Amino acid sequence: MSNLTVGLAIIGGLLLAAVVAHGAWTSRRNTPRQASTEESDTLPPGGYDEAFTGTERNEPTFDPLPIGAEGGAHSDADGGNLIDPMLGKLPAPEKKPGLDALIDVIANIALDNHVSGEAAIAAMPPTRRAGSKPFAVEGLNEATRQWETPENGAWYEAFQAGVQLANRTGALNEIEYSEFVMKAQAFADTINGTPDFPEMLDEVARGRELDQFASSHDAQLSFTLRARSAAWSPGYVHQNAARLGFVAGVIPGRMVLSSAEPGLPPLLGLSFDTQAAMAEDPAQSAIREVTLSLDVPQVYRTEQPFVRMREAAQILAEGMDGVITDDNGHMLQPEAMDVIGADLEKLYDTLDARDLSAGSVLARRLFS
Repeated sequence: MSNLTVGLAIIGGLLLAAVVAHGAWTSRRNTPRQASTEESDTLPPGGYDEAFTGTERNEPTFDPLPIGAEGGAHSDADGGNLIDPMLGKLPAPEKKPGLDALIDVIANIALDNHVSGEAAIAAMPPTRRAGSKPFAVEGLNEATRQWETPENGAWYEAFQAGVQLANRTGALNEIEYSEFVMKAQAFADTINGTPDFPEMLDEVARGRELDQFASSHDAQLSFTLRARSAAWSPGYVHQNAARLGFVAGVIPGRMVLSSAEPGLPPLLGLSFDTQAAMAEDPAQSAIREVTLSLDVPQVYRTEQPFVRMREAAQILAEGMDGVITDDNGHMLQPEAMDVIGADLEKLYDTLDARDLSAGSVLARRLFS
């Protein structure tokens, strides 16, 4: 065998080895990062990669909504501790949401005689909506002198029916107002009551004004966390987010950071591709981006939700080798987040001045 032949054979072997090595490197690079087995003792049944398709967890009532209103993201400057369930002092627990003239049309219903809770409940309409707006009936409890949803065993000396003036579907319109009148009148007739309805045009106009205010002060914010190189598996995302207190939600591909107060909406949401979460082999599902979201009007200002959102994004980006961007894919620098945080503080002040403080019962009802 000539020296040329030997040389060509060596070169061919080296090229083949290089191709094989490059293929192996590419395969490793394209394989989604997996959850660490070091934390296997804390895995849910089936492991992290099955956390989204296994046993359901109870999630606070909160429907994910379109993200990006009011510029996409807002921020405050100083980071907090995500592991700590509370930052600052939470407001005292509020009473069960009831009718309020600030955001509801209210029709008083006078009675000739007191009415039992059982009779009032039997007279209720089958649905609690007028069009897309919540409808409610409250009674003045004879014993407690408090307005409440009718209950068995109680007696009531007056009632009031109400419909919400606006929500995220828009302002109350004439058709919805008419449906409200029909439902309230039917209830009043059944209990021998006499309703007193406000003027429709005045209330519809009030609804439009409230809707205009709400639409211009409704902030639903998001950060996008994008992988720098290797993609992530659902289990890898779940494991990293779980370290910050996030838990799997009811919807596959969604996690939430729950409020310290039971029954309130979650502080933050984290979501990624639902199909990846529901794949037959989630470990092989490649996720290249996740979204952190905050529904500003739904969360108390004292919880510092944006501070925690910002900190969560930074910790996840460092731990998962990702970058933080806005909805358009532009990297978010700390200076931009500081500006956004200042804007958010102004928004909080505006909501406070209107008696619709973020996280309050009225704010949660209006921005829903």
